[in-house]
Amino acid sequence: MRAALVRLRRGTGLPVAFGGLMAGGPMTGGTGSVRIGELSGAVTGALRGLAIATGNGLGGKALALSRPCAVTDYPVSRHISHEYDAAVAAEGLLSVLAVPVVVRRRVRGVLYGALRTAQPLGDRTLGEAVAAARDVEQALVVRDEARALLAAVAGAGAAGSVAGGVAGSVAGAGGPTAGSGAGAAVGSAAWEEVREAHGALRALAPRVMDPALREELLAVCGRLASATAPPPVRDVGLTPREVDVLACVATGATNAVTAERLGLRPETVKAYLRSAMRKLGAHTRLEAVVASRRAGLLP
Repeated sequence: MRAALVRLRRGTGLPVAFGGLMAGGPMTGGTGSVRIGELSGAVTGALRGLAIATGNGLGGKALALSRPCAVTDYPVSRHISHEYDAAVAAEGLLSVLAVPVVVRRRVRGVLYGALRTAQPLGDRTLGEAVAAARDVEQALVVRDEARALLAAVAGAGAAGSVAGGVAGSVAGAGGPTAGSGAGAAVGSAAWEEVREAHGALRALAPRVMDPALREELLAVCGRLASATAPPPVRDVGLTPREVDVLACVATGATNAVTAERLGLRPETVKAYLRSAMRKLGAHTRLEAVVASRRAGLLP
């Protein structure tokens, strides 16, 4: 959200931008209100923490209609209700636009841009605001996918009945120690789900903008990779991107599919794969995957 507001201000020249997300999450459908949590260019804190109810004010109208809305002179506009006039006046805003953040047809938040003068906001300004909202939408999609994958990993571990194993590791309750034989207790089907989830998590992590969530994903990848592997006899020195490529290859993905998942060119994937194979002393893709698992780099 913060990066999107900065982009909105830079792209439009608007002095003030602010926004927030729907209370609750995608699984609950939210509570019908957006709480303003991020301000950029504001000179007061009057807008921070405002709960924007669907249908109320300019932002509430944008939420209700699921489309951008704008007013030229907020305090006297007859096209919106005026529940938030005091906060808007405290910040000295007149021309305001609001763009909803919509993910999979569900409104998840709203972005605002504003001037302290009463003048029309043109199509270019509106277009930049919509593009900023798309950035937030993409970030939310990635975050939702990441959380769904984390839940799937935990579910796969539980399905395999690994006492204190992968499920406990994912939950942070202290997973299996190296060489504990946890993998033998996991049904092959459940463990394949874990391996597929591991590959998906490795591909997804670089796209996650939230540093805390990205670190959580990578930490889970590390626990999954070490859940069934003995301690590595040597440090093979693979880079994170080389591990990402091997994680995709381990699921049966071709170079083209791997490139698409990781946002790379196929030639770049080949280069990473060749480098990883050289470090692992492998001559084929399969040998590289097997060696990576033995080294505790892949589950």
